[in-house]
Amino acid sequence: MSLVAALLLAGAATPQALPLAERPRVAFDRHSLLIAGKPTLIWSSEFHPFRLPSPDLWRDILQKMKASGFNTVAIYIDWGFHSPKKGVYDFTGIRDVERVLTMAREEGLYVITRAGPYVNAELSRGGFPGWLVNQPGKARTDDPEYLAAADEWLDRINPIIARHQLGRGGTVILHQIENELALTTPAQSRYMQHLYDKARADGITVPIFHNDQGRNGYWVPKSSGVPLTVAGPQELYAFDGYPGGVCGVDNVPTKGASAPDWGLYGSGGAKGGASASPHTPGFIAEFGGGWFDYWGSNGMYPCNAVQRGTGYQRVFYGTNIANGIAIQSIYMGYGGTSWGWLPAPVVYTSYDYGSAIDEARNLRPKALELKQLGQFLAAVPDLARLEKAPPVAVTGSDAVQVYHDRNPDTDARLLFVAPKPSNATGDARFTITADLPDGRYSFASELHGRDAKLLVAGVDLERQRLVYSTSELQTTIRHGAEDVALFYGRTDEPGETVLRYASPPKVTVLEGRVASAFDPAKGDLRLTYAHRGLARVRIAGGGRPPLLLLIGDVAAAQRFFRQDGLLERGPTLVRHATPNRGTLDLTGDSEGAEPLEVWAPPGIRTVRWNGRAVPVARSASGSLVALRSLPAPQRLTLPDLTSATWRHASGSPEAGLDFDDSGWTVAGTARNVATIRPPTGQPNLGADAYGFHDGDVWYRGRFTGSADAQTATIHYGAGGAGMVQLFLDGTLIGQHELAGGLPRPITTGVAEFALPRQAQAPGEHVLAAMVRVNGHNWDLDVDDAHKEPRGLISVSLARPSGKSFAVPIAWWIQGRAGGEDLRDVARGPSNNGGLYGERMGWTLPGFADEGWQAVTLTEAKPHAGTDWYRTSFDLSVPRGEDVTLGLQIGDADTPRSPGRYRVLIFVNGWNMGQFVANVGPQRVFPIPEGILHHRGRNTLALAVTSDGAPGNVIEPVRLVTLHHVRGGVAVTDVAAPAYRDLYPTP
Repeated sequence: MSLVAALLLAGAATPQALPLAERPRVAFDRHSLLIAGKPTLIWSSEFHPFRLPSPDLWRDILQKMKASGFNTVAIYIDWGFHSPKKGVYDFTGIRDVERVLTMAREEGLYVITRAGPYVNAELSRGGFPGWLVNQPGKARTDDPEYLAAADEWLDRINPIIARHQLGRGGTVILHQIENELALTTPAQSRYMQHLYDKARADGITVPIFHNDQGRNGYWVPKSSGVPLTVAGPQELYAFDGYPGGVCGVDNVPTKGASAPDWGLYGSGGAKGGASASPHTPGFIAEFGGGWFDYWGSNGMYPCNAVQRGTGYQRVFYGTNIANGIAIQSIYMGYGGTSWGWLPAPVVYTSYDYGSAIDEARNLRPKALELKQLGQFLAAVPDLARLEKAPPVAVTGSDAVQVYHDRNPDTDARLLFVAPKPSNATGDARFTITADLPDGRYSFASELHGRDAKLLVAGVDLERQRLVYSTSELQTTIRHGAEDVALFYGRTDEPGETVLRYASPPKVTVLEGRVASAFDPAKGDLRLTYAHRGLARVRIAGGGRPPLLLLIGDVAAAQRFFRQDGLLERGPTLVRHATPNRGTLDLTGDSEGAEPLEVWAPPGIRTVRWNGRAVPVARSASGSLVALRSLPAPQRLTLPDLTSATWRHASGSPEAGLDFDDSGWTVAGTARNVATIRPPTGQPNLGADAYGFHDGDVWYRGRFTGSADAQTATIHYGAGGAGMVQLFLDGTLIGQHELAGGLPRPITTGVAEFALPRQAQAPGEHVLAAMVRVNGHNWDLDVDDAHKEPRGLISVSLARPSGKSFAVPIAWWIQGRAGGEDLRDVARGPSNNGGLYGERMGWTLPGFADEGWQAVTLTEAKPHAGTDWYRTSFDLSVPRGEDVTLGLQIGDADTPRSPGRYRVLIFVNGWNMGQFVANVGPQRVFPIPEGILHHRGRNTLALAVTSDGAPGNVIEPVRLVTLHHVRGGVAVTDVAAPAYRDLYPTP
């Protein structure tokens, strides 16, 4: 644990320790947040703990965010994740909000809480609980019934957030009360006021905001001074933005739009300039750090990682900084997994998002650039208060634009150099001439491809004076009597750095090629060089403390990590650096045999890495250099699932004529508030009306054979890539699937099946239907879209001509065992649906499957309905190594299969995703440690559903390694019941 993380945090861009007695107040002016009275630039990224159901790994993500330069984490909290039933709430285990907020404090991160009631976040129902679907009151308005439901949630979550505010033992600095509420009706104005008043009454005192869906000027604070017909009660105006292009069907990044000027350089009006809320700081609550992917795509997350990767980040995030956006949160920092039935209809299981930290918890290359940007922002606190400075002259190229800003208090300058237009990708060489705080200067620079530069001038760095540099500043530390500054630039590009001294200093080049010249008239020391590897220069005298100047190319500079007063170089990740008398304790990760170099406080003589001593020697740069490489991870051998013995059982007994459905719920008379109703006279078959809100739902309908029973017309709701299977007296009649591959997927459908003559025979017949429900719609447009029905909407048996009376059917329905009364509380409402095997505990460790048929998956045969396959395997991951394993089905490089089947994946009882062979694109499903037992026995259960046609059979299944380093955090297995706990023997 770092020094700052071990204390109550409050202060500047990097949180600083304050005595417990102090109660810092979070305030703001038109430039930035003021934390303990200090202007603070907020550099944040988003993390959803509910998308990583292994709480020990929350710390891993938070540490990686901090190490990647962020000072803040934004956290959505999903109402539906905590409440399976009205009045029932759970904040334990994987739902422990207190735990993640405490971790954030311990890791030295500020927190932005976003607790709904509505969050969207590509979640089923946008985060509303399933039981809210049955409420007649219109959601996200001041309808009394809805407000009462929202208050039930806020009564629980607001006090938790209040306890974790800055100054009360936590680090929450901002709180969001609603998300992307586009309409601004009087009913919604009253609703917003209610949410604000509720937060304040529940003890939330930090500034409150709403996140506008784009820079529309909706819900600008009433105190903004802008005349609007509808304004919000909150203190801050925030918005989201996802510019920058997309990935095409062939997964090639498109050029995309140019970076918008949302701030100082905007053209004015509600959608441009700073005029949307001139008295509050520029605040982007979500800025695209990637994009979610759709059912039926070609698997665009790797492409999204590139599209919104290194060049994008410098151009777009830099444009925001230059526009005075002082609160900027990247969505997502870590996307994670929409496991179980969390996903909205539009998305599949993976929520990788193309984030800087991928779904398997690897740091993508873009994370290294984010680290450089974050360290830069922390090193120059002047950037928290920016105003436009006089334009500069640019000569030599028309393809470059320069944003010139100044801090009104210190006169420090920011020169943001970008292509013109900013989405251009050509090469440019140019000269900038500007009146800077230390004089008038001209200097040359270059841009190549999609790139931009954040240059500073007239800035005090530790005890040094930077006149200007054509290299980008990454970070500085005070290393005893000496200062250390790290600059970087593109490989082989020329650079120059000018420092101010009272007299000629002594310049010693320790490594690399750097030339120097001193101008006695100005007191300027000019250093010139090419960015190649890492150059080291010591500058002493001249009226200032010594300076170690490190000048690297991008790759060399990205190997540096920084904590308070410490600098490290070499490993894949440095998590913590803790001085302990004469020893420096470092924790971190190594992907291979990696070097280590540290600039530690005076008095440090020895170094430990992950608890083990590392022999070091003092370098000419004053650093400690490891005399041997850090240890690499050990080779990992995984069990072979293709040759393993599996156990097989048929899993659709509900289709049979003689199946006992006496314990099922009679369907027909429940109140119907859905947005789509059945024809007059038909029963209410919607699954939600009977308490079945997630996953598969089964229906059994009895009718008397009739000459009119020639076709079955089924109207059903199933979400994105959902489906229905229809059986008559135990035989599959047909299967119908909803289309995937659309940003707004088809979520309801009508299927018509020809019935065999058997249906016309006298006597009782059973029509059985299984509906695979892939999520409820979100309510982004405030139209109660989350109330679109799921399951069957209507069923008609009639002649094809329709000129006959419909055959009456009596219906019974069954979904998740217990409905809203969860049997498996630990795994929660998102984990299970209504398949027979789920209801009988076939997913769980300890279920006795010895009586099932022994097979290998290569022997699997297609069957109509659902087949279950179970196997067990042991893992022995070495301690001290961090591994993410995944389950791969078929060829990872092929997004779709010719076979039409789908698989629910249960690992130790946890539903870790759904594979749909003919829709795709996901074939690899990461399983986090804690869910997967890395040192012990694991149970894998697969529910394979198909129509039984030839070829519609499961493809090879294997375990694959997705992430493997030496290091990591300690992880314990997530506590959850086994079969004997939920199905005790009488």
